[in-house]
Amino acid sequence: MISTVLVEHPWLSPTALVALVVLGPLVGSRLAPYPRAAWWATVVASVPVGVLTLMPVDRELFGRCEVAWALPTVGRVELAANVVLMVAPVLLAGVAWRRPLLALAAGSGVSIAIEAVQALVPAIGRSCSTNDWLSNTIGAAVGAALAWAALRRAGVPATARPSSRTGPTRRRTTVG
Repeated sequence: MISTVLVEHPWLSPTALVALVVLGPLVGSRLAPYPRAAWWATVVASVPVGVLTLMPVDRELFGRCEVAWALPTVGRVELAANVVLMVAPVLLAGVAWRRPLLALAAGSGVSIAIEAVQALVPAIGRSCSTNDWLSNTIGAAVGAALAWAALRRAGVPATARPSSRTGPTRRRTTVG
């Protein structure tokens, strides 16, 4: 179903990627002082990842996992969509953790786990592919770069631990 939409509208994935590249650092920098909000946004942004990669489909698989290495292009709509799929969750996790490289590793690891589930649970009708992992990891790298840009824009060091779970600290002033 989603593949059909992407084939009929091949401009969707590149447009979404451009929107994420433009808006991601802005949104991330606004969330940087609020790690708890960034985590909630990460959870929300991760829902499509789970739904689109693990939701059962009506097809029977007879093959094994595909081992192939192709870079995503606009013409390869499914691979391009796999890139876009991981950008937002990794961007937001990188902002929440203040560690974009850790978020990149986590995004790639989540992709490996998804491909493993697709390989080990044939009942969901999904096929695993190294191309999917590669595209997801490229998207995670874009998300990590955007998280770094967001943290830099917010004036937060990319390796600093969050100082507050609820937001920036407010200084009390005493009158007297």
